[in-house]
Amino acid sequence: MKEVKDFTVTAAERINELYTLLRVKPTDGSMLPRIEPGQFVQVAVNAPDVFLRRPISVNDVDVADNSLDLLVRLAGKGTRVLTGLETGARLNIMLPLGHGFSLSAPSSAGRILLIGGGVGVAPLLYLGRRLRESGIQPEFLLGARSESDLLRIYDFRAIGRVHLSTEDGSAGEKGLVTQHSVLAEPIARIYCCGPSPMMKAVAKIAAERDIDCEISLENMMACGLGACLCCVENTVKGNVCVCTEGPVFNINMLNW
Repeated sequence: MKEVKDFTVTAAERINELYTLLRVKPTDGSMLPRIEPGQFVQVAVNAPDVFLRRPISVNDVDVADNSLDLLVRLAGKGTRVLTGLETGARLNIMLPLGHGFSLSAPSSAGRILLIGGGVGVAPLLYLGRRLRESGIQPEFLLGARSESDLLRIYDFRAIGRVHLSTEDGSAGEKGLVTQHSVLAEPIARIYCCGPSPMMKAVAKIAAERDIDCEISLENMMACGLGACLCCVENTVKGNVCVCTEGPVFNINMLNW
């Protein structure tokens, strides 16, 4: 069930010049609603010239701590305010929104590979944690332009094996994630989030090899409720709102 409530920032970590990790807790001490991997939140921005909430992927959930991690990328006026927040700041958040990744065991043998690029790695940390808790061992394939752009690597390594790909070769294999050698291994399922060209390339690989594959689309989402029609995607069921029908889709549902 969707809730709108106030949160307090309990930790704000500036990872690099573009990314800030915010840890938030309900201000009134109430329990977080159940949040599934791949769901997102809509955050109100306290600025006079920013009117729309900003959609942010759920990076991680700590049930014991009753806290939520949001990985925010600096992209414009709204996210500039969010990346500049400090401990003690208040946020109004609508959550949880959308449909997330499936957590069922795959029907075939092989690696469970979580592929992320850029800020697209955000939902994969919580997904990997939940998969491991359910007895499924995930592996991560994470890509970036350079080593300095890789995000929360130590946290990913605490969950499962991590494969890295950087365009300049400063960490892991040199090249794009779609060129990484691990993709030549037997794979049972792929989960993917990142830039659209990367996801389409991963989807093509999965389709050619008949690998079950789910991706999290990053269409522009203004309302998060399916009212504004900003995030419409063409699927085999027709045009649907990504914010309500997704953001996670099996590639078989997309007209790519």
